[in-house]
Amino acid sequence: MSRMIYDYTKEVLERVSFNTELFIKELKKAVKNLLPYELESLKQWLDFFTSEKPELQKCLFIVTE
Repeated sequence: MSRMIYDYTKEVLERVSFNTELFIKELKKAVKNLLPYELESLKQWLDFFTSEKPELQKCLFIVTE
């Protein structure tokens, strides 16, 4: 079931990526809900996903805290 939460989190982040504030809000939820190894996977995915979205790269500090 945990994998479903991880996949759902990625889906939600993709959908709200048009709005930085929503993206930050959902990213904070993800940090609370995901397991440590899932958070590591999310960091890698975020590096790839935000590579061409500079407005979202500044949000990555949330997962490194």
